[in-house]
Amino acid sequence: MTVRAIVPPATLGILGGGQLGRYAVMAAASMGYRTIVLDPDPSAPAGLLAHEHLVAADDDPDALRRLSFSCDVITTEFENPPAAALDELAASVVVAPSPAAVRIAQDRVAEKRFLGENGFPVGRYQVLEGDDPVVDEALVESGAIVKTARFGYDGKGQRSVSGVAETLAAWAELGGVACVVEERLALETELSVIVGRTPSGDVEAWPVAENRHVDGILDVSAVPAMVSPKLADRAVGLAMAIVDALAYVGVLAVELFVVDGELLVNELAPRPHNSGHWTLDASVTSQYEQQVRAVCGLGLGSTAMTTPAIAMVNLLGDLWEGGDPDWTVVLDDPNAKLHLYGKHEARPGRKMGHLTVTAPATNLAVARALELRAAVAP
Repeated sequence: MTVRAIVPPATLGILGGGQLGRYAVMAAASMGYRTIVLDPDPSAPAGLLAHEHLVAADDDPDALRRLSFSCDVITTEFENPPAAALDELAASVVVAPSPAAVRIAQDRVAEKRFLGENGFPVGRYQVLEGDDPVVDEALVESGAIVKTARFGYDGKGQRSVSGVAETLAAWAELGGVACVVEERLALETELSVIVGRTPSGDVEAWPVAENRHVDGILDVSAVPAMVSPKLADRAVGLAMAIVDALAYVGVLAVELFVVDGELLVNELAPRPHNSGHWTLDASVTSQYEQQVRAVCGLGLGSTAMTTPAIAMVNLLGDLWEGGDPDWTVVLDDPNAKLHLYGKHEARPGRKMGHLTVTAPATNLAVARALELRAAVAP
């Protein structure tokens, strides 16, 4: 398939103005593209750096017309843009990833069904929807997690339950909306694979990241993952098969569980991903540059690592509770990099930045990154 490349000084539109969009704007600008961000927050991190920031709702008709008129290609930095807005934009301008792919990845019910229908491994689950759903007792008796089909992220829209009564109570508490009930699994570890794919089907994946979450929020990512080479190869192969099955264009993150030595797909993120921040500091091509390359139909950059190992730790708003952190110890370490997102208000659980540490081995990188984060607290 031959695709016309979109080259500088073309204009890239981005739905969403968070930190993922901020880095995409920076990558696009360094390559010579013009950028327009649509986000309702006047202080959105990406909007502060873009050539133009449309301060409006994701589905604002005037803003969408402005995007479709001004942009050569439009992408998204979050998974929940209104599907109707994507359809409207796609009628007159290139939208990547496609509205169809985003629809699947932004809805847990559609995502589970897509994965199952295409033969990808997932854990046991059931869908709760309608006025009087019937809970699978065998699924929940040993513990389960109820997740809203839409808008759940960083632990939001989720409840841990045990038994039928708790499951129904959690479903009601979550608003009685469509939910997925997932069996609670005995996880050995959590992995993610980030893949870039072009309109012509060229695919490149980064080395597998191993992740640790706290209260549903990513806390640490380490690369390369401390798993067997065979398991890592299977994870990459699985992610590549998924992007092909979706006919996906752009950067996609595939989150995986390891259970009894086997891989299960947890969820898909149709955008650059928190666990791929490390690519800014330890890869030939960052996930953000790759996003620009992929959606513009350019050749993909090398995903080779430039260091033996790297770890990333998130910096949440909790770190600011006693005042501004002292970043001196991080900035004095030649193997550490500090990234702050320019958010004005620090709140508990809010991602304010991250830091990375390179090292000769993964475990050493993780230990030093955690040590540095602990040291900056006021």
